[in-house]
Amino acid sequence: MKVYKGKSIEEVIGLLGKYKDKGKVIAGGTDLIIDLRNDKFTPNSLIDISSIEELRRVEEWEESIKIGAATTFTQIIEDSLFDENLYGLKKACITVGSPQIRNKGTIGGNIANGSSAADSIPPLLCLDSTIVLESVRGKREISLENYYKDNLSIMKDEILTFIQFKKPYKDQVLSFAKLGLRKALAISRLSIATLLELDENGKVKTIKIATGSLGRFPMREPIVEEFLLGKELTADITDKAVEVLQQVMDERLGGRSTLPYKRIAVERIFKEALGHGVKRLKGVEPW
Repeated sequence: MKVYKGKSIEEVIGLLGKYKDKGKVIAGGTDLIIDLRNDKFTPNSLIDISSIEELRRVEEWEESIKIGAATTFTQIIEDSLFDENLYGLKKACITVGSPQIRNKGTIGGNIANGSSAADSIPPLLCLDSTIVLESVRGKREISLENYYKDNLSIMKDEILTFIQFKKPYKDQVLSFAKLGLRKALAISRLSIATLLELDENGKVKTIKIATGSLGRFPMREPIVEEFLLGKELTADITDKAVEVLQQVMDERLGGRSTLPYKRIAVERIFKEALGHGVKRLKGVEPW
């Protein structure tokens, strides 16, 4: 097997165009190396993109943010850009694996692996993120939500180069909460992200909710969003929102052995995510 150390996006695109399904991109390799050792697949070539600086940085413009696909979770955690109303994305990255995994694992890999439990995806869905895919055939941009919902895929000759989204307004807060089997090194059993904005009367002006491990892939929860829009987040309204989400889960996960457990767990995780948003906006505990 040949191993290439990619020096530029253009070089990687050319190699993928040459090898197609016989080539494989590697960045952090936290999952890929295990798959190779288990003979899950045997590519003719590995193309390492971990040293391409353009793919290893976060860029900020006046209204938007672009994250290179080879940016590690640790880089995001240490970037002050994610300290304020984007803290939900930082918190999601903090919960990924161990320090060693966070140092090597990349946000692009989290998307490309397609796991329903990928921690960084619910916050990115709440931000209406798009992903950029490039190949010798050109460049295409796909809504991250549609990437999962429409079962789209990264073609064999494509590389995921960037994740991009518009900055939330200063009165909007991104939050995240997760339930794992244990505190450290836990694959998410359930995760929820919210993007919240309240009006001058304390009612919900903007609400976006995304979940992980509540279906075949991470997804937005429009029915719950519609229920909360325009309402004051009292304890009673929040309890009713949990019931709405549980009804959605009943339809989506009916018959699965994990449903009874997740119906109970989702209440705490949902209230934690939403509550952190309210707390940051109001400076008080919501309930």
